[in-house]
Amino acid sequence: MAKNTANLSGEASSPLLFRHVSPGPGDSTLQFRLLHFWEARKNVKGGPDILLGIEMLMIDSEGTVAQGFIGLNRRNQYEKELKRGMIYTLTNYYASNTKVMYHVADQRLVICISHASELRKVEEDIEAILTERFRIHSFADFEANCDLRGDLHDVVGHLKLVDGHPLHQCPVLCTKDDLASRKVMIHLQLKDGPVINVYLWDEAAENFRVKFDACADTPTVILVTTVNPKRLGGKLCLSSMSSSRVFLDEEVDPTKEYLTWLTLNPGATSSVNPVEVVKAETLTISEIAAFIKREPAKVAYFDCIATIDDVKHGTEWYYIACKDCQTKLNRGPTTLLCPKCGNENATAVANYRVEMSVYDNEEQCTFIILGDAGKELTGRKATELIDTYAEENGGDGAELEVSLPQCFIDAIGQTKKFRIKMSPYNFTSTRLSLTATKIVSSAVLPPKNPPLNTPAGTEVEISDVATSSGGGTSATDECSLLD
Repeated sequence: MAKNTANLSGEASSPLLFRHVSPGPGDSTLQFRLLHFWEARKNVKGGPDILLGIEMLMIDSEGTVAQGFIGLNRRNQYEKELKRGMIYTLTNYYASNTKVMYHVADQRLVICISHASELRKVEEDIEAILTERFRIHSFADFEANCDLRGDLHDVVGHLKLVDGHPLHQCPVLCTKDDLASRKVMIHLQLKDGPVINVYLWDEAAENFRVKFDACADTPTVILVTTVNPKRLGGKLCLSSMSSSRVFLDEEVDPTKEYLTWLTLNPGATSSVNPVEVVKAETLTISEIAAFIKREPAKVAYFDCIATIDDVKHGTEWYYIACKDCQTKLNRGPTTLLCPKCGNENATAVANYRVEMSVYDNEEQCTFIILGDAGKELTGRKATELIDTYAEENGGDGAELEVSLPQCFIDAIGQTKKFRIKMSPYNFTSTRLSLTATKIVSSAVLPPKNPPLNTPAGTEVEISDVATSSGGGTSATDECSLLD
């Protein structure tokens, strides 16, 4: 008997359940509620994305969720009939088992609309078919599945920060800036783990902004579906995909249940200080470079682990700064002038400004060691080194040309975690020169990431791309489907 075959006795048969679907063509009737649908796109490096079709998320009367696909050549025929939440029947389809990455459903087979398919809308609602079903995972689960490109699960937690703003500041998120609107970064506290960075991209970011701003009271709880666990600068983060949806507070049962849990556990909302959450992410040099290319000019802070390779000679390693604001002073006729404070008789202090060549596992660039970072690297203030040089060589330190201190030469070969400050200048400069304002700690370069092996045995690869969080990495939906 053929697979997925309808009842041949002439009697009306019950719809085939998703768990009974077998690979290959089928002429049975499937009945399901359409939970969600989205565009499947393939990312082309250096060019525009290629639209491949429509992907669907469906649930049957047994509560099993399956993924569906409508190829580009049939998109116009079916897309206008699709409506989230409606019940449909589908007869004649092709069940493909070639999807190897980024599963969004329990059923591993992808149910594809074929040339012979009949998709019909059921006008009456069927209460027996659930309106939603989520696959919520814990922090430990995401940690275990990080960077595996496997199943995409859902996350629920309570908000700590939204784009760097504590909730008590009631931030307004809608923006007309196209570049800024591509991403929202939230700091999310989970029940079972630390605060985690969640990056919402494109449609997920826009939906979150609209819902957040429309709430009468500032939302507390969020559920994001089908997130991709990735490690960014050694830290676990979650990134939305094009299949992701966002739910707040009272929208769905899991967020309602989480709100109830927060009411019973009020200490959970204060277990993490929002001020402590705003810590610089650790990025590689290439990730910082990608951030500069992708983001609008802004002030931002990152940590970067790098090894000092060399120190630039032949330039001054310090500058004369305003004691109050650390701005470089201008020399007036008889006094030093601070352009920032407006003080015409500013008190001067020597501040570090040392250019160093550094590298990590991927890239090389110049770090400008500024202010306190120099003191943390050498253990001494710039003024002390100048005074020592003056004592050893005779004369006034202000009049001498002080050569580069040996302590900077001794730092060559050391690996440190640097605090990097991005300024609008970095986004316009053609040279990758980054300002280090702090030495966070001694460090070691993380192990190099092994190359990812592309699974074999796929005929058609459908990549549905949603650019990921900081640093030029990308969150890519990849599946192989037979149209």
